[in-house]
Amino acid sequence: MGLPFGFSSFDKVRDMLIPCRAISRIPENAKTVISVLFPYYLGEEYYKKANVSRYAVSEDYHIITGDIINCITESLRQKYPENVFEAFIDNSPLPEVRCAVNAGLGVMGVNNLFINKDYGSWVFLGEIVTDRVFPFYEGEYSLCDGCNMCKTSCPAGAITGKGIIKEKCLSFLSQKKGELSEDTKEKIAATGCAWGCDICQKVCPLNKNAKITPIKEFFETAAPYVTKDTDIENRAFSWRGKAVIDRNLDIIG
Repeated sequence: MGLPFGFSSFDKVRDMLIPCRAISRIPENAKTVISVLFPYYLGEEYYKKANVSRYAVSEDYHIITGDIINCITESLRQKYPENVFEAFIDNSPLPEVRCAVNAGLGVMGVNNLFINKDYGSWVFLGEIVTDRVFPFYEGEYSLCDGCNMCKTSCPAGAITGKGIIKEKCLSFLSQKKGELSEDTKEKIAATGCAWGCDICQKVCPLNKNAKITPIKEFFETAAPYVTKDTDIENRAFSWRGKAVIDRNLDIIG
């Protein structure tokens, strides 16, 4: 499949770990973080009628990327039986963007998203932590060029240049349960997106020539247009329940 991957020192993020249940799975004497990128961009033709964020067009990425990274991890365990390997996807104690940048796979954007030179920001991130030492990337932590197009294009003013104000981000707001404010409804309606928001990624110049994903499962499960009759099982928004996506569909009309 040829997925992009790279190595970084676990010591670089040892003091940045995020408290969560999965932190207990980090191997004792961890030495290396193997960052793996899972591109999901399908090409513009697939998104012409999409009414959900591009990351939610295909089957829940936790399922697709989880299966792949678990296979990679098992192969490493068989090749190096004397070492420990643990995989993480999304629900990770690791600062994923920083790990990917530390591994030399790309840069961090002003919108706090990771950006790869080939696949842009249309990637999911995964990590495998091991007590085995692999040759690390020796470069410096890198940021994008700072054109600020993502910042100026954000309809909610959530991108500050010093981080993201999560409570303003339309992607975050579209996932909230219950009644939304009239202002939030108007902003969601203007995007035409019933789940998430891709505006800051669509305007990013580093996404202009993004390559198509080599992962066939993203194509095989693609369903860009969602209605109230859509089976949401195994979709990225199913964890929130049907009421939230139905509410948003009403908002965008």
